[in-house]
Amino acid sequence: MKRLLLRLFVSLSTPGLALGFIFFAASLTPSLMPRSYLIQGVLSGIAAAVGYFFGVAFSWLWKYLELRVPGVGRLRGNLIVCVLGVVLAVIFLRRVVDWQNSIRDLWHMERVDTAEPFSVAFVAIVTFFVAVLIGRLFRFTCLFLSGWLSRYVPRRVSQVIAGVLAIALFWSVVDGVLLRAGLHLADSSFRSVDALVETGVPMPDDPAKTGSTASLVTWEGLGRRGRQFIASGPTAAEISDFWKAPAREPIRTYVGLNNAETIEGRAKLALEEMKRQGAFERSLLVIIVPTGTGWIDPQAMDPLEYLHHGDVASVALQYSYLASWLSLLVEPEYGSASGKALFREVYGYWTTLPRDKRPKLYLHGLSLGALNSQVSADIFDIVADPFQGALWSGPPFESRMWRDVTAARNPQSPAWLPQFRDGSLIRFTNQTNHLDIPGATWGPIRIVYLQYASDPITFFDAYSFYREPAWMRRPRGPDVSPSLRWFPALTMLQLLVDVAIATSSPMGYGHVYAPQHYIDGWVSVTDPKIDAEKLDALKRLFHERSAQASAAD
Repeated sequence: MKRLLLRLFVSLSTPGLALGFIFFAASLTPSLMPRSYLIQGVLSGIAAAVGYFFGVAFSWLWKYLELRVPGVGRLRGNLIVCVLGVVLAVIFLRRVVDWQNSIRDLWHMERVDTAEPFSVAFVAIVTFFVAVLIGRLFRFTCLFLSGWLSRYVPRRVSQVIAGVLAIALFWSVVDGVLLRAGLHLADSSFRSVDALVETGVPMPDDPAKTGSTASLVTWEGLGRRGRQFIASGPTAAEISDFWKAPAREPIRTYVGLNNAETIEGRAKLALEEMKRQGAFERSLLVIIVPTGTGWIDPQAMDPLEYLHHGDVASVALQYSYLASWLSLLVEPEYGSASGKALFREVYGYWTTLPRDKRPKLYLHGLSLGALNSQVSADIFDIVADPFQGALWSGPPFESRMWRDVTAARNPQSPAWLPQFRDGSLIRFTNQTNHLDIPGATWGPIRIVYLQYASDPITFFDAYSFYREPAWMRRPRGPDVSPSLRWFPALTMLQLLVDVAIATSSPMGYGHVYAPQHYIDGWVSVTDPKIDAEKLDALKRLFHERSAQASAAD
């Protein structure tokens, strides 16, 4: 056993080990999201494996160029690297608590006393060796195929062909077996959850509501998220109690995947249901594109209905029951097609109504919903008769319009809070209201992006592999650790992990948006008549509700 372990140790690349330890240590530094020991261990193990790969590649290139190799033996070299690497790792592990608390302090989270360094190291070591074994299996496959092919073609040609074949083989296993099996399992799970009719969400008795016996849309076909959206939300009595004045019952229209066979059929059904409910007789009408599962953030819609005394109608179509990242991976075109179909139907009918009697029209979406909502309307189709505005929260990094506007921001503004031209069309905000720009006047369309500097789904950057993202430059966002540093390749890996855990943040940070911040956005976009005192009272109401909900969870 000792001889086997010694052979394994000697077989490891010395440059690979050196870069592996460096990447491990650097991976312990903070990024956007705080991490548990398990997440940190997996991240550090993968980071070490990536560093090891770069070291092996560098060593191969050095030998390929026939440069002189230092005379230090492999065993001695590995021992020296390991001793120095362990010292480096211990130094960095001792600082993990401070680095994690640098985020938790900004987010008003409870500080941690320990980062469980031994657990982190154990998980990282296991992850690293699993990755190395997979890498060696790939190398063995290449050598085996190359050896067989070298009997028929020149050696270098056989190596190239073997490498291509090995990549194709491994990719087919991952994509054709593991990924497809995982997607099939996820599809079945999400479909079952979506079809679940919860006993705590009763079918509405009010014939004016979607899903009632008088509705054109069946309750069962709405899906789990659709039923939650229809059954939740403030009532006229609750809104009236806050304002101490009469209020209306908000209208919510929703059509699920099982309510019609096609996207176009669902959009047409939604329009007819809206007509039945009297949605076009309200003061405000909001076209919502939900997230991948069909979820609509109540922290966004409930405050809007309060702001306008319930005189609001909203409509949404479900286009998937998968989580947003799975929906984007498996069926990326469904969300945009659904958003366009619903906008086309609603906008088409809205433009036939008298301008002085129809509701003001707005767009809304969170996360993947924001991405798809941004492409739902073509500016050339609406320029003669535009909608009034949009509030998009947590726009994903792939949002083209968001990227273009951020890139074209005024030079003095940071990437995490851009100012776009004169602020008459588009404005940005975060935890602090930045929408009242001195000297700026809104034009006929008001668009607001609500985004947190700590949201990795918004600020992930694939180019961070080789360059520092603009949002990392100083001054930084108020919720981003001052200890965050950019490292080539590694920062992109850290941000990928952040994306995976983005919704685990407390409300008001990461990818979890707080109602009081939505309120500022809706006030700027829809311009309700409300005094400062009542606005503060509304923010306190929703802040207290959110705190109670978090405590209950």
